[in-house]
Amino acid sequence: MIFSTLGRYFFRRYVITAFWFMLGVSAIIFLADFSETTRRLSGLVDYSIFGALGMTALRLPSILQQTIPTLSLFIGMTVLISLNRRYELVVTRAAGISVWQFISPLIIGSFLIGILTVAVINPLGAWGQRESASMETSWRQSSNRTKSSKFVPWIRQISGDEDVVIGAKTYKDNGSELIDVVVFHFDKSGSVTMRQDARTAKLEDGYWLLNDVLENRPGEVPVRKPTEQVRTNLKQEYIQESLSQPETVAFFELSRKIEISRSFGISTKALETQFHSLLSLPLLLVAMTLIAATVSLKFSRFAQSRSVILGGIVSGFVLYVVSVLVKAFGSSGAIPPSVAVWIPVIVATAVGATILLHQEDG
Repeated sequence: MIFSTLGRYFFRRYVITAFWFMLGVSAIIFLADFSETTRRLSGLVDYSIFGALGMTALRLPSILQQTIPTLSLFIGMTVLISLNRRYELVVTRAAGISVWQFISPLIIGSFLIGILTVAVINPLGAWGQRESASMETSWRQSSNRTKSSKFVPWIRQISGDEDVVIGAKTYKDNGSELIDVVVFHFDKSGSVTMRQDARTAKLEDGYWLLNDVLENRPGEVPVRKPTEQVRTNLKQEYIQESLSQPETVAFFELSRKIEISRSFGISTKALETQFHSLLSLPLLLVAMTLIAATVSLKFSRFAQSRSVILGGIVSGFVLYVVSVLVKAFGSSGAIPPSVAVWIPVIVATAVGATILLHQEDG
């Protein structure tokens, strides 16, 4: 069907609809994120309109990626309802073409959108997330208004007799530089021997270089120092891997990141969940298309109420929410990542196909 004239027509209708949906949603996301960026950062010293536009553009692919599953549902419903209202599906059925034949171009289209998302949008989004976060950190640092990141890094290092825990509000340069740092030194009995508060901490060869340091020792007057060094046996690679966030890692780099993290003894549950989530995305979009078909194919012929269309929207939304929820369980290690990601997708695809078989073939 996909190679026939009619199949190419349906496929072209799907692609055009998908293009306009993504263009419109991208414009809405851009305007909303730009307004939010301006509200949050307009008071900073380095803020500028062009900088805010650039930061919004960098974040756009990552935000758009999160809307792709829901968009796939609306695209499928829009195409099928449009074809029904123009009686094109009626003519197609009269020609003896089954539902599986004329819906195959839409399934292939959704699958290709999933591949495009994984291969193009995801790498752009991961890179944009890192760059925009670095820009915001630099702006806030220059204005002395550092904000805690969503992931607050805490690092423990044991070097000789020293047991040190380092925390920070945020970081940049892949973790080689920490911002608004607190360092706790412990003795062998586990008691705190010293606390150091520093504006920044930069990882050098064999030590952390602290800047603008305030040292507090039990029973002594606090002392401020311009710089101070804290010995470390940590390497840049370990810091980078331990602070890596799945959303900032492109799909093609995830396998390597997982292997490197395992070699350092770092938990890889979140990275594995992200990998399987992206790997299953094309099939998730196919499931969304099947759900769209179950509530759209009979819309015109049987004059079904709008509640049926609403039911399809709710079903797709529930599938997306369940996928995100189970993904969180996989990232925490409560459920194996592969099971957490693939089971909802496979079940949704099977249910959509079963409903279509029941509706069309009895």
